[in-house]
Amino acid sequence: MHRLSLDGPWTLSAVAGPVPDALEGVDVPAVVPGCVHTDLLRAGLIPDPFDGDNESALAWIGRTDWAYERTFDAGDLDRDDRWDLVAEGLDTFATIWLNGHLVGHTQNQFRSYRFDVVPYLRATGNHLRIAFSAPVVRAESLARVHGELPHVNHHPYNTVRKSAANFGWDWGIDVATSGIWKSIGLESWSGVRVSDVRPLVELDGSAGILDVHVGVEWDGIPATAEIDVDLRDPDGEVCARATVIAGEGVASVRLRVDDVQRWWPRGYGAQPLYAVSVRPRGSEQRWNGRVGFRTVELQTPPDRAGTAFRLVVNGERVFVKGANWIPDHAFVTEMDADRYRRRIVDATDAHMNLLRVWGGGIYESDDFYDLCDEMGVLVWQDFLFACAAYPEDDAFAVEVEAEAREAVTRLSPHPSLVVWNGNNENIVAFAEWPAWRPLLRGRAWGNLYYRELLPRIVAELDGTRPYSPGSPYSYDDYLSPNDAAHGTMHIWDVWNVLDYRDYTLHRPRFVSEFGFQGPPAWSTLTRVVHDAPLDPFGQQMLVHQKADQGNLKLERGMAGHLAAPTNIDDWHWATQLNQAMAIRFGIEYFRTLGDHLTGSIVWQLNDNWPVVSWAAVDFDEHRKPVWHALKHVYQPRLLIARGGTDAVTLSLSNDDPDGWAGVVTVTRSSFAGEERARAEVSAEVGARSHTEVAVPDEVLRDWDVAREVLVIDAPGFGRAVHHGAEVVDQMLDADPLDVEVHRSAEGWTVVVTARSLVRDVTLLVDRAHPSLAVDAGLQTLLAGESTEFAVRGDAGEVASLSSPLVVRHANSFAAANAPRA
Repeated sequence: MHRLSLDGPWTLSAVAGPVPDALEGVDVPAVVPGCVHTDLLRAGLIPDPFDGDNESALAWIGRTDWAYERTFDAGDLDRDDRWDLVAEGLDTFATIWLNGHLVGHTQNQFRSYRFDVVPYLRATGNHLRIAFSAPVVRAESLARVHGELPHVNHHPYNTVRKSAANFGWDWGIDVATSGIWKSIGLESWSGVRVSDVRPLVELDGSAGILDVHVGVEWDGIPATAEIDVDLRDPDGEVCARATVIAGEGVASVRLRVDDVQRWWPRGYGAQPLYAVSVRPRGSEQRWNGRVGFRTVELQTPPDRAGTAFRLVVNGERVFVKGANWIPDHAFVTEMDADRYRRRIVDATDAHMNLLRVWGGGIYESDDFYDLCDEMGVLVWQDFLFACAAYPEDDAFAVEVEAEAREAVTRLSPHPSLVVWNGNNENIVAFAEWPAWRPLLRGRAWGNLYYRELLPRIVAELDGTRPYSPGSPYSYDDYLSPNDAAHGTMHIWDVWNVLDYRDYTLHRPRFVSEFGFQGPPAWSTLTRVVHDAPLDPFGQQMLVHQKADQGNLKLERGMAGHLAAPTNIDDWHWATQLNQAMAIRFGIEYFRTLGDHLTGSIVWQLNDNWPVVSWAAVDFDEHRKPVWHALKHVYQPRLLIARGGTDAVTLSLSNDDPDGWAGVVTVTRSSFAGEERARAEVSAEVGARSHTEVAVPDEVLRDWDVAREVLVIDAPGFGRAVHHGAEVVDQMLDADPLDVEVHRSAEGWTVVVTARSLVRDVTLLVDRAHPSLAVDAGLQTLLAGESTEFAVRGDAGEVASLSSPLVVRHANSFAAANAPRA
């Protein structure tokens, strides 16, 4: 096989639609892979879509037809019998012309396409034109054909096979794209071609079994061919080899490796990867991939409490500490392997072991799954259906089946992928969202895919992985898919209508979505929001807040926890802090449920543009305070205290392979550091287990929650500081800190010393310079204690790093203190 890449320079032009006069008849330099928005921006023809209120000013792009064109030479056409134009990804409604001849049409962003172009190809001077219909116009047109089907947000994205979030979401910008979003090229070959490979693993005792299924295509009448399959161990040595005789369709071969090294999720073992190579004998064509030997089960047994949801790898139950993943850039062609690595490191540094690829995005880049394989991060993969009813007519179903088959095949080598999930919130929407069924009027809504088509494809192509029909999904009652007692649950009454302490109203078995909003870093926000003066309800601020009544909910969510901020600087810090407090409280509560709950997947890890959102890491890659909360609550050993003056329970949550036994010391102290009571309690907790002990009554007697705290120490678990009152109800010192700043090898060291109790000390270092990063946050200090923060980066000044706008804490929002910080 020979490949001629057609990536690189192309030209772009507007064909029809609401095109500005300045673009009429203009050929714009374009880069493939890419999209219209990035090409226009690179050429200086549009402003930054993320800035200010440019989103609405650039809406015309999604309503315009575009064409990409280039010329190329093919070379010696007699070299091979078959010449294919191979497009790995076209977004979305494309018509392809080669030398004036119609090659084909596409209508699915999630598929690749291959066209035989022998009849149209010339040795030199070929002209390739790919025309794209306006995605918003096509979606609206198809909505009229199908009749209105329920969906969230303002475009009928459910009528097309294109990333739903590309049309905007309650955290996402509306920038409906067009373009050649993946690699494109010309492939020539003769005889046989390996079309796809599915290497599926299983374990037989200590041996690894690899079943390699090889799809083949012939350039004419099918014959036979020998195909060599090699398997190399993590050291690069060949450990198994076989030859399969391929005829028509799919050829399969089984390889066995004795004493195989097992692949484990992070925190449970190592991640050895075995290289697989598939090559037709006598051909330069080669397929290369990697596998990890492990088993995975999704156990949903009924029990006295309902229906469990247990993810089991290599026979060992995994306690899931995860986050939901959205596309990390609104223009996904801007992503590269380095950015993917940084985001996944954000997850692993916070002790996460699973990312859920949400159904409104894309089947991610190979870079994403490769990195998860290497780093032991499990992947829950949604099929791409989200928050909408989807047509079930033949034309739509054909596209769904084709994309699902390709996705399952492409992702089958990756040991990190452990769950296929049918959809996001479509089943619960049908069951519980009041507008859905009246609008459907008995019409199909996508259930065919979730209950029949998708599980059949997964079982046929990759029976090694489990499938779940949806998230949330109750395995007990189809009409109550978000029942806390059964299967997976999404918790959104907290944030939308309830206080975050109302997480305790639920006893979920597994939480696959929940979250609380907060703004991005100050530098990220002010880079794109230019309201003067800056205000939570300013016009551009609200462009960058997509949630319904989002900033009102931020204010309501602080009530009873923090005193109301009186200026924009305090508003920004208070809402970031409250987001962190909410998620910390929620996950600490989940972990007190012990074996009843088997995992949580917070919404969300990342952002796709600068926005007020639920993300832990903002678009400019700053770790928000909530990220530090996640790092704390997802640590393997977590000490938690719950309760008030009448009774306090200590929970020891141990997601560690070793058990623990020891003495827990509980001290009641004043904010000034005076000890008022002390007790010791013996405790023991097993490996991957949980236990609870009560704080002795004598420690709680006469507890003045406005002026005293409980300090709990357990060697091997660390410390927990338990507050009997909210910040707003405590008599906290408004100015409790001394700060020193010193130069270090990697940047700066900031030493913070507490003169009295200080809650949640956090350095907003981007306010000194956007390039700076800090290693820790949300540090609570007792009177007299010091801690060091390591600030990385070359920018920033000593004075600015000690500024009260950089060194923040929760004491600022205690209503009783004065003066204000």
